[in-house]
Amino acid sequence: MSTASGMSEWTSRFVILGQTHDGRTFRPSDWAERLAGVMASFRPHKAGSQQHLTWSPYVLPSSWRGIRCVVVDPRLRDIEPMAFSFMLNFAQDNQLQTVLLEPGDELGQARPDQVRPEPARPGPARPDPIRPD
Repeated sequence: MSTASGMSEWTSRFVILGQTHDGRTFRPSDWAERLAGVMASFRPHKAGSQQHLTWSPYVLPSSWRGIRCVVVDPRLRDIEPMAFSFMLNFAQDNQLQTVLLEPGDELGQARPDQVRPEPARPGPARPDPIRPD
């Protein structure tokens, strides 16, 4: 996963998957909605009195192949670079997989080769003793 210093490479939408590089499910189960809720105020213009009731068009909770995820639009970088950097760092800090989406791709149509390679990890993955799947 790229760090915020490499933000220029993120020119199309990408998905932050609720699955770590070693295959564990990210917890809590509503993490995508929580993260999207934090980013809800970032939008192209105010939505009036209903703004607090809608997701930002730039950060949307969703599902990809049955895995909870957040879809991030690179236009977020144009209105708030620090928010965009936060999203990239969130994925990196939590060792979450990311998938680049080509223009026009729907979530279910992203190719497996678009999944960002995971770092090499020694040994088999162990289940999280605090929050088992």
